[in-house]
Amino acid sequence: MAAEHPEAAKQLSVVAENLGSHLSEVSRDIAENIVAEIPELRGDPSVIKILQASIAENVATLLHIFENDIPLDNIEGPAAASEYARRLAQRGIPLSAMSRAYRIGHWRFLQWCLDELNRQGTGDELSTATNRRMLQVSFGYIDRVTEHVIVVYQQERDHWLLSQTATRAARVRDILGEEDVDLDWAEQALGYRLRQNHLGLVAWLPTLTGGGAGLARLDRITNEIARKLGCPARPLFVPRDAVLSWVWLPFGSHSDVSWEQLSDVVERSDPSVHVCAGGVGYGIEGFRSTHRQALRTQELAAVASAAPQFTDFSTVAPIALMATNVDDMRAWVWSILGPLAIDDESSARLRETAQIFLDTGCSYTATASAQILHKNTVQYRIRKAEEIIGHPVQQGHADLEVALRAVQYLGSTLLRSTPT
Repeated sequence: MAAEHPEAAKQLSVVAENLGSHLSEVSRDIAENIVAEIPELRGDPSVIKILQASIAENVATLLHIFENDIPLDNIEGPAAASEYARRLAQRGIPLSAMSRAYRIGHWRFLQWCLDELNRQGTGDELSTATNRRMLQVSFGYIDRVTEHVIVVYQQERDHWLLSQTATRAARVRDILGEEDVDLDWAEQALGYRLRQNHLGLVAWLPTLTGGGAGLARLDRITNEIARKLGCPARPLFVPRDAVLSWVWLPFGSHSDVSWEQLSDVVERSDPSVHVCAGGVGYGIEGFRSTHRQALRTQELAAVASAAPQFTDFSTVAPIALMATNVDDMRAWVWSILGPLAIDDESSARLRETAQIFLDTGCSYTATASAQILHKNTVQYRIRKAEEIIGHPVQQGHADLEVALRAVQYLGSTLLRSTPT
């Protein structure tokens, strides 16, 4: 093999330095390509978020190696890459999907590097030598990282499959997915009575914790919720991964829920825990429907600019059902609110007053009382909002109310930063 060009390492350093200024763009592009190519990695916001973190750390590490000519023996795999492997193992996502993600991500990363090298306009000899070095180092790095994450994945998968909670989770998934279920078998398998009223919850932590401490906190708070609401038996607690659990509260023959009490328990018990609730449902169909509603509510909370600590499906049902595609929802909100969909304090005040005005049956007096404002101030704000949206607030009442409610829960996620 020919000796390496003396300038190849220096040229690769220049490539890495230039790409480093576009780190977020490169990482985002790689993530989008991976998700587009691998269906198994779609549909779970928390898994996608960890995927994005893993990609960003891997890209940053590899560029750092390029730029500083660091030997691979001195490099350890990023922590986010190991956590992503563990999360995939916990979710039962095939190892082949993870391995393929590294291959696709590596190829996309090389495309960025090759494009940048081409922009440098170096001679053919130096360009070829730099390209050879780039391939040698990057393949060596990916080989080391994938070997490591495969071991992490397999160890976590073995642990998860052997745990009792994983067995219960598998039984729950069977019950959720199958049309015909033997209720006697299902109740015995779960240790939970299905022929009663249920309230489904999704409880999660926004940050990672080690040693099972996260699940212990979630289990503790769900038991406290059950006690506060007077549940006749223990909840069905099913860990989905290390920081997220599905829960069913047994209500027996009762169906009334004090959302205020539930919210109070969540907010007082642990400020880092988030909980979303479905509606009360009876029997196996209610077991399934309340869970679906809790999931839809959690999906909505996950895309909010500031996720509330507690959300129940009944208060956000129209928005949760619409929020399957946030981009489409954002476009719809803009079409309804027009220039009122600006992320600034003035627009926020007008939106809040318009929403309360609609909630109170378009009563200026009730709106003024709710906001502790003079009636004339409310009238001014409503007129101003109508000028901005181009029609009276009573016109298109339903659409306007839903759009305002969506912005209330999702915040800046749905708003424009500047007028267009």
